[in-house]
Amino acid sequence: MAPLSPNDPNSFSRPDLVVVKHMKFVLGADFKEKIFSGYVELTVEKIVDSADELVLDTQELHIQSVSDKATGAALQHEQVNDEKNKVFGSKMIIKLPAGNKFVIKIDYKTSPSATGLQWLLPAQTAGKVHPYVFSQFQAIAARSFVPCQDTPSAKITYEAEISCPKELKVVMSAIPVGDPIENDSVKMYSFKQKVPVQSYLIALAIGALESRKIGPRSTVHAEKEIIEESAKEFADTETQLKTAEDICGPYVWGIYDLLVLPPSFPFGGMENPCLTFVTPTLLAGDRSLVNVIGHEIAHSWTGNLVTNVNFEHFWLNEGFTVFIERKILGRLHGEKVLDFAAYGGLTTLKDTVKQLGELNPLTSLVVKLDGVHPDDSFSSIPYEKGYVFLRYLEKLVGGPSVFEPFLRKYFDTYKYKSISTDVFKKFFLDYFAANAAVKEIDWETWLYKPGMPPVIPDYDKSILDLVTKKKEEFLNWNSERRANFPFSIDELSSEQKIQLLHEIVNSGPQPIPKLQMWEHTWNMSKVQNAEIKFAWLRIGLISKWKDIVQPALDFVNDVGRMKYTRPIYRDFYAWEEVRPQAIENFNRHKKFMMHVSAFTLEKDLHLK
Repeated sequence: MAPLSPNDPNSFSRPDLVVVKHMKFVLGADFKEKIFSGYVELTVEKIVDSADELVLDTQELHIQSVSDKATGAALQHEQVNDEKNKVFGSKMIIKLPAGNKFVIKIDYKTSPSATGLQWLLPAQTAGKVHPYVFSQFQAIAARSFVPCQDTPSAKITYEAEISCPKELKVVMSAIPVGDPIENDSVKMYSFKQKVPVQSYLIALAIGALESRKIGPRSTVHAEKEIIEESAKEFADTETQLKTAEDICGPYVWGIYDLLVLPPSFPFGGMENPCLTFVTPTLLAGDRSLVNVIGHEIAHSWTGNLVTNVNFEHFWLNEGFTVFIERKILGRLHGEKVLDFAAYGGLTTLKDTVKQLGELNPLTSLVVKLDGVHPDDSFSSIPYEKGYVFLRYLEKLVGGPSVFEPFLRKYFDTYKYKSISTDVFKKFFLDYFAANAAVKEIDWETWLYKPGMPPVIPDYDKSILDLVTKKKEEFLNWNSERRANFPFSIDELSSEQKIQLLHEIVNSGPQPIPKLQMWEHTWNMSKVQNAEIKFAWLRIGLISKWKDIVQPALDFVNDVGRMKYTRPIYRDFYAWEEVRPQAIENFNRHKKFMMHVSAFTLEKDLHLK
């Protein structure tokens, strides 16, 4: 048996005994074999003097040798597997030499099926000429790239030398060092990350990338086919970054770059420090979806600087991030816009609780992940229920003027650290010890009970009113009177259109003639805004409109973002007549998906 860590139910590693403080990668990308090969040097310190072994996480890594860098002596090592914990990879044990500090060199190569990497053929890229590879290590996939202590409770600094074909470019979640060194057909890029990060924040991508400066601290990287569009869409990044600093305190990461990935990227964004990864589905043409950038910027404090100790406390990352994201939105566009976004989040939260079940323990803020892969617990709960809790606390203690100084103190106190919910709770109660209102907080219900939050904030609904009016117009319109279509959405903003469509999704199946008239009038399935298209496709699927089946299949084949693919595939599964077609489509395309997408969709389609 390979027992898991007592501090993290999803890791074998023991940083409480022996901790890795720094990593140096020297790796080359082999696009033909779909592997990285080379070595990593781990700078290691004993926490407990009697400890005699280093325990790491690995997954399908081929370890070729392990040695003490100082002496060159080989070190005894083994990778231990057991059936019970195979979802978490293998436990790697390295016998340590004498002393308390070491640099251990591990020569290794990755597997072509590494869960944290996606290798794209040229045909899967915008340019169609060169291959591409990118990483996604959150939650626990860094162990498929490097032997590491793959737990948020351990943070490291790192440096890297990454080689690739000379026509491609490497970017990482670190500061570039110098110019790339070219040798024959290969270029080597160097990077350094001086701020300690958890393993899931190590990130890299290699492709035929171009770059455009979009601010004093920011550059956007993308394939040339979308680089100008990307630079235009994200031109206000510095404004969002400055606003976040006003709320949270100094930005410690130096640069804030963006990488617009190919469509198969499974998330809206990933907060890799110095280099946020984003989906091309944000390229709406009118900057209506760039609040996702505000979310990833907020992570520079909430998640990257102050981190959940393990993924049972994921709400400490995501609930705080949504809270800061919406504060940025409010500062830039007004409190009414903030509350409109918050109401949209509440709609999402209600949908998630309904879909998972109000008694499902995974609808609690703090969850139990013993024997559970973190990907299986992923939902909007830590994001939106966490946001509602923080909004409740803010109002309880006296509003933003009181709560925001607390936030800055919290970020400053726990920066570079990984903490649990109990640590946050104690800090909050100590800070507000003189505030009698905090005695009202039902911590047990908020943190540990499933279902909807016990208190829902009273949001300003003035922007929502027009959406509600339009929804009633649509629902009450008699589609049998087909002489005209009196339903107009021209006066709605993109954000209001999105909310309207989600409200109609939640209103149940609609008469198909009504949908046909709407599509004929507004050409809804052809819009550029991915959020609008997604919600429209869902309305059609829920209404069992056969004309929408192929557009929905085309959408999930083109877009890998799980926010879209999972609900659409669940709608397909619920429609018994088209279920076989959807399953056949998934089986045909899953080889082009990142592991986390295929893994979760197989469960949504009841194939696992």
